[in-house]
Amino acid sequence: MTQPILKKSATLICQITHKHLPLSEVTPLSLVRPGIAKLIRNHYPKISMDGYISNTVLQQLRKEYIETVFKTEQGDLSKLDKEVVRSLVAHESIVKRVSQNEGKLTLGQRVADKVASFGGSWTFIGIFFFVLFAWIAVNTIVLYSKPFDAYPFLLLNICLSCLAAIQAPIIMMSQNRKEDKDRKRAENDYKINLKAELEIRHLHEKIDNLTRHQWQRLLEIQQLQMDLMEERSEKKNRRR
Repeated sequence: MTQPILKKSATLICQITHKHLPLSEVTPLSLVRPGIAKLIRNHYPKISMDGYISNTVLQQLRKEYIETVFKTEQGDLSKLDKEVVRSLVAHESIVKRVSQNEGKLTLGQRVADKVASFGGSWTFIGIFFFVLFAWIAVNTIVLYSKPFDAYPFLLLNICLSCLAAIQAPIIMMSQNRKEDKDRKRAENDYKINLKAELEIRHLHEKIDNLTRHQWQRLLEIQQLQMDLMEERSEKKNRRR
């Protein structure tokens, strides 16, 4: 059934809340997606599908419908799924810049990044071997008679052990922060892909719904044309 042409200043009654609302705040129930329309009929069996529904109520029903579809296909909803559903219903962008907080690093995080970057470079390896060989050369050749760290270089072993003990946790702190950043990026990609999948499904259902309404209107127009042709033929027969 086609909706009558209304003025923009007209107020309409929501079939659920029974409130008078402007035309911009309501949606014809005949244009609601089939899945949501079925949910509305289940909640409100006596509702007239020729009326209108508030956009606010429709958003809540859309959220409930999407959550129902999720639970049917995947089971319980995760926190990420709920965020996707919320952004989909509210028509909000879900894209987030994972590196948007990079300018707010603490002093410890910046030091950890510098240590990890320097400790994994050829410069560090070159300096390490240079100091190692210089230490050994000084204690075995230059200060042969009175070395400050004689063979087997116990002081050198202690220094290397302290360096490894300090360097390892600092590098791990930097790696943990990068892993957390990669995890957030993966979650962001998951939410974007999931929302895109739901949007595509929504578009398919909307196109199918519009196509179905167009076919109904074409059938109505065709029926009117047939009635007009029959009336004209009857008039011609009467004149004869």
